[in-house]
Amino acid sequence: MSVAATITNISCYKFTPLSGLKELRARLLAFCKERGLKGTILLSAEGINMFIAGAREDVDALVDDLRGIAGLEGLRPKYSNSAEQPFRRMLVRIKKEIIAFGVDGIEPAKHTAPRLEPKVLKQWLDEGRPVVLYDTRNDYEVKLGTFKGAIVAGIDHFRDFPAAVAKLPPDLKKAEIVSFCTGGIRCEKAAPFMERAGFEHVWQLEGGILKYFEECGGAHYDGECFVFDQRVGVDPALSETDSAQCFVCQTPLSAEDQVDARHVAHVSCPYCFKTTAEQQRAQTEQRHAAIRAATTPLPGSVPYDHERPLHIPAVCDQKTVVDAFDHVMPHIGREVWLQTAQNGRLKDKDGRPVAADHLVRAGEHYLQHTPAQREPDVNADIRVLFEDEAILVLNKPAPLPVHAGGRFNRNTLQHILDLVWHPLRPRSVHRLDASTTGVMVLCKTRHFARLVQPQFERGEVEKVYLARVQGHPPQDAFTCDAPVSAEAGKLGARSVEAGGLEAKTEFRVLKRDAGGTALLEARPVTGRTNQIRIHLWHLGHSIEGDAAYLAGGGLGETQTLSAGDPPLCLHAWKLAFTHPLTRERMMFEAGRPQWASA
Repeated sequence: MSVAATITNISCYKFTPLSGLKELRARLLAFCKERGLKGTILLSAEGINMFIAGAREDVDALVDDLRGIAGLEGLRPKYSNSAEQPFRRMLVRIKKEIIAFGVDGIEPAKHTAPRLEPKVLKQWLDEGRPVVLYDTRNDYEVKLGTFKGAIVAGIDHFRDFPAAVAKLPPDLKKAEIVSFCTGGIRCEKAAPFMERAGFEHVWQLEGGILKYFEECGGAHYDGECFVFDQRVGVDPALSETDSAQCFVCQTPLSAEDQVDARHVAHVSCPYCFKTTAEQQRAQTEQRHAAIRAATTPLPGSVPYDHERPLHIPAVCDQKTVVDAFDHVMPHIGREVWLQTAQNGRLKDKDGRPVAADHLVRAGEHYLQHTPAQREPDVNADIRVLFEDEAILVLNKPAPLPVHAGGRFNRNTLQHILDLVWHPLRPRSVHRLDASTTGVMVLCKTRHFARLVQPQFERGEVEKVYLARVQGHPPQDAFTCDAPVSAEAGKLGARSVEAGGLEAKTEFRVLKRDAGGTALLEARPVTGRTNQIRIHLWHLGHSIEGDAAYLAGGGLGETQTLSAGDPPLCLHAWKLAFTHPLTRERMMFEAGRPQWASA
């Protein structure tokens, strides 16, 4: 069949009890494919609904075949023509309802409202008879056209129709109402539903708008009729119009819509077009919803078996496995490692338990096995400040470790981001302590990370923190350049150490409070681990809520706070760096936490 040949289109339905649906589905699908027909046939115990297109002789053969089925003898299709096949494939589906409504007790095969022939409706409208025309279709269909003066249901889906009826004015219950839709099938359920809701005089337009067009043309009708195939719309002569449909939001588009600057094929139309800011907000809302889904419940709250690898360093060659683990992680304690080995939870790379006195060799790999591990709770209220194809900027909550380690493997920022941004794995180019909140930047690819991370190393990134400290510093502005130890000590903490790593932080007092604390702005010039906390601790002004660097110079028993503990009053407030793609200097700010309010 040539492309220029006329294609016959039919649409029809019939409410009648049908059985043997699986066998009927298989037979009809084979019948249609054999004759090159395309479209959709819906089968249900309540009847049949179909839209089919093809050569006229093949369409007629299908109709004749269907009329041979008990209950379908009176099948009356509506015909129209098109230059091209409007359907891409042939589908025969079994459904609970041939038109989804979801209201029990509405059975058109047993009872439906009286039908009004199109010519009678036209006569009524010509005479000016006071009837209410009620459009039961979805809003996007109505957009292309409807009867003059019709009341529109104002729905997005036919299942919303009962709620729309409930909003109609009570005085309409005694009015003469003519319900209509595209081909009549929805009114088979809409009209009797309205009767059940107390409307006393309800008709349904026989054959819908399409039959009205066929018999009466466009009298009393404005526009065209939306159809559910590639034609999109037909005019009162049942000819295909120039209307199109948005690929993204499915809204019908008039010729005027299609020349609108906001219409970009397969991208947007005047009805779904969003500015860059709007797109960013919509994407951010989607990300936040995905984060909530990925952290409800927290991924580490469900017990799981965990094996943590350990690479044996050269200094541990020929040591016992217990001594090797104790050397690498001394903060755990040798007695704990000894007990772990005795419980069979120190294993070789093949998963076999090793004895506590087993000798290791440099370069070997071992595993620490933790059965049914359940991680401590964290704060997963991660907020996206900015996102594009290159970078991701977050406001990190606390407590929330960035990377796996110690008691945390799944309840970490990195694990959560991997779940939400899969298959991407956002790469952190700097870090914040688990108990520190604020701005954090990540890159979406290794390439962009290689462009951003060196900016931190070269001191080109401007970082501004807020900190609430104990006591009142004597000066309004001051600097600390005390060197920080290169090696971690108890619980991974570091300290001021002569000959240590160069470190410099600039401080400015923002507010002195009567309660004996002060709010400071801190600008780290270098980027040593725990630098701001260590410098303030060294100066005798420990940060409020710091469980590691205590007032009086002592060290606490934990680095990571528990969920529900008073917060560590340290917040990464502002961060400025050069965007790896645009080379634009960008500044991001995370709103002040409650403890830092001015």
